[in-house]
Order: sequence, then structure tokens, then C-alpha cells
Amino acid sequence: MLSLAFFATIFSASTAYAVDVSIALTAPSSAVSISSSHISFSIEQDRWTDWVGATSRNEFYFNVLQNLAGLAGEPPRFRIGADSEDRTNFQPGLKVTETVFAPPTAATPFPEAESVVVGQAFYQAAQNLPPGTHVTWGVNLKEENLTAAFLEAQAIVEAFEAFPASLDLTLDAVEIGNEADLYVNGGFRPSPFTIAEYVQQWETFAANVSAAAKITPTSATRFWGGAFGGSDHSASGFSPQGLFANGILNSTQGKEISTISQHLYSGSGLNCGLTSTCIQNLMSKAFIRGNLSAFIPDIASVKAQNLDYVMGETNSYFDHGGPNISDSAGAAVWAVDYVFFASQLGISRLYFHEGIGYKYNFVQPITLNINVDTAAPQVAPPHVQPAYYAAIITAEAIGNSGTTSVIELTLNSSTLSGYALYNSGKLSKALFINSQGFFTTTTTSRPSVHLDLGFTSTAGAPTKITVKSLDIAHADDKSGLTWGGQTYETSDGKVSGSVSVEQGTVQGGVDILATQVVLVTFES
Repeated sequence: MLSLAFFATIFSASTAYAVDVSIALTAPSSAVSISSSHISFSIEQDRWTDWVGATSRNEFYFNVLQNLAGLAGEPPRFRIGADSEDRTNFQPGLKVTETVFAPPTAATPFPEAESVVVGQAFYQAAQNLPPGTHVTWGVNLKEENLTAAFLEAQAIVEAFEAFPASLDLTLDAVEIGNEADLYVNGGFRPSPFTIAEYVQQWETFAANVSAAAKITPTSATRFWGGAFGGSDHSASGFSPQGLFANGILNSTQGKEISTISQHLYSGSGLNCGLTSTCIQNLMSKAFIRGNLSAFIPDIASVKAQNLDYVMGETNSYFDHGGPNISDSAGAAVWAVDYVFFASQLGISRLYFHEGIGYKYNFVQPITLNINVDTAAPQVAPPHVQPAYYAAIITAEAIGNSGTTSVIELTLNSSTLSGYALYNSGKLSKALFINSQGFFTTTTTSRPSVHLDLGFTSTAGAPTKITVKSLDIAHADDKSGLTWGGQTYETSDGKVSGSVSVEQGTVQGGVDILATQVVLVTFES
């Protein structure tokens, strides 16, 4: 068994200061419920069958999803769509998907498809997802082809109706169009294209889609509304407030909306400076809170309508991620803090966007025949990327009880974040994130912070702790991470190695290195 002290030694860490941590033994009223599928995935639709497998199951991808399901008690949820949902058309009887791609470039080695034509088999491939998976699927709005949207929705529903009950696959919702607020940029709508015009078009399409998908205000399958690429947070623009102000919920199909989805990326990874600067900016505590907090008015507006609010498409830096940044170990540190802080704002799930070869992927599910950073030919087998560890940590921290709630801890630090997790209202765990970057170019010794643990009351307080750590050599590494001594960087996507944890006492506290995540489990 390796201890945190061992890792501190090999990295020549020095404890610069201590931080007091005060934790309530029972969940405060401000603690929020958090779903075991809080981290879910948005899949670029054009190469959807590469992820799960077309005629047979993609075993590697199935395994990495089952890892999460085993820890959380349920698999991640899926949103299938994004840009290519607005480039997809349905052709009855088509056996093999027909796609047209732009030529790859060094900056975009895996471009999105310019045209996608699918048949029934494209939707039937969902049977290769883990049992119990919930799916939201997008249909084409951009091309203003009512027949196309109708046929797609009809094919999606027919596929799910044909799945055997043993698969327990649920079509949660249909999404009509992706980022309609950006349609005018590509000349797909005349300028200006207003939120009022969008609502009118959505209602027309939704009437046809609901007929095809058998959607009603009480059906299991409903609509996701929104899916905007940005928000001006006002009643006159593309935002939830704009949707509601223009009467979308008053329409017949508007009453079939269960969820409002918005999209958020953290900026660009192309012009942010040195790699170390870009990674440090990404995972910094203030940056995460600034990006997410901008959506507080939108979330409040949605909650006031008793609707669910999700980030239906999100990730680190846009344009498929920043090279050597979005695929770095620092992205794992960023994602852990990002998802838990999002829960505090009322975001029920975050769907991290993934596409074949994208730099910000949690998983690369198939063999890549071109390097994701350059246009030079290179073969890379299926593998997990550092951000996948964030999904593992989140799943384990939340657990499978179905009664987990979480609250952010108040820490006097600009680089330390902490969250207390409660099971049925009783303190179970605490998660700590140190976002101070430690890089291959860092010339000073690795800092470490001591956490002095305490409780708001002493009656029945735990005295023992078990500490599990995400160990990272450097924030700019792309591999070599371990969670509790185990690795997921294996040929089959399954975990390897023996679990390594540190046993300690509450009185002794916890040391946390720069660029590290630790999960503390409390014991009597």
C-alpha cells in the first residue's frame, strides 16, 4: 500500500501552508441532490456507430462505460447529435451510413461530416449501449426539411420500440436542431434571425416530430428545448428566458418539453499562450466558477418553470479541444471541479461532447490512423484520455445509493476546492481538488497543502479516514495517471492494478499535492 506521504516524497513536495476545513455531519439544507449519471456524454452524430459498433458491439467502449456503471449503479446518459444532427437525412432501406467529409487538416484531423445519410440500422446500433442507458437523439432543423425530421424521429422511435425489454434502453427525448442561434453565421437563416422566428419554426417542426415519435406531455419520451450555442441571458435573445417570453411553453408541443439544454465551452485553446498557461487557466478555480456562474439567471428561469436543466453539450476548449491542453492530465483536474461546481448551480447533468479523434475526448473508442495533434500518419489503438479519470472519480464519489447530496465547502484558498457528499443526509465522503499546476517545465519543488479536517459538531463525528488519490506526475502529461494506484490505460479499457489507499485519522488531516484530487471517506 502506497501512502500520500510516499508520493509527496518522490515529488520533493513541500507543505507551503495549511487550510482549515469545516464539514457538517448532516447535509445542510443547501446541499443538492446529485445524480449518479451526473457526468454523461454528447456524441457527434456523424460517426455514432464507430462508438458503439455498427453490426457488432465495440467491446472497448462498452467496457469503459461499464466501468462507470459499476461504480455509479447506472451508465452515463447519452445525447446523440450536435452539428451533424443538422446535416443528417434518413433514407429507408439504407444499410450503410453514407457520409461526406471535408479533407482533414493539421488543425482538424477529424472534421465533422458535411453530409450524413442514414438508414434504420444507424439507430438500431443503440442496442450496443450498456443496459439501462437513457438516450436523447437530435434531428435536423437547419435544413428546414419537415419530412427529413419526421422520418428521422419515426426511425428513432421504431428502433427503441423494437429493442428487447432486457436491454432496458430508454429514449428520454428528441432534440430538434443544434445551436440554432448560430444558423445565420453559415447563411442557413436570413439575418437577423430572431428568437421569435425560431420559436415559430420549432413549434412547426415539433408538431410533426411529436406525431412521429408519439410524444405527449405525459409520455416517457419528451422534448429537449434550446440547445443553443450561447446565451445573452435576456428575454429578447437566444436563451431560456427568450424561449419562455416568446410563448414556447404555451404551445401544444411546448408542453411536451421536459428539459432545457444549453451548451458551454471554456474558450479557445489555440491562442491562450504557452501550454502550461492554457492548462493552468483551464483548471483554475476562478475560471471554472466564472464560466458556469454566467448561467445562473438561465438556470433560475428554467427551474421557475419546473423544468430540468442540463448542459447538453460541454467540454474544455471549443473546436474539438486544444492540442496538448484538452488531452492533458490537467483536464482531469478541471473536469472534477467543473462537474461538482455545476451541481451547486442546479445543473442536473453535464453531457461532455465527444467525437472521433477530438482532443477533448474522455475516450478514443477506435484505432486512430492519424495523430490528433498533427496531420502526420500515426496509429493509436483505442484508449482512454486523462479526462476519463474525472468520470471515474465522479462516479465513485457519488456512488450508487441514489440518495447522494453534495455541498461545496468554504475553503480559504484560490487553488483548493472541496465538496462534502452525504448519503441519505449523513456525511459519507469529501472530495478535494488542488488546481495549482505542476508542469514538466516547473523548476521549483512540488507544493503540497495540508488540510486540517474538522466538523461543525462533535457528537457522533467520525475519527478515521481512508484517502484515495488521483496521482499525476505533471499537469501537461497525457498518460500515466492512476486512481488509487490503478490504471484505466489498458488495451481493453478495464481497470488494472491493485487498489492503493491511505488509512489515517481525522485529527491527522490530509496532504494534497499541486495538480491532485483526493477522495476522503469517513469512518467511525
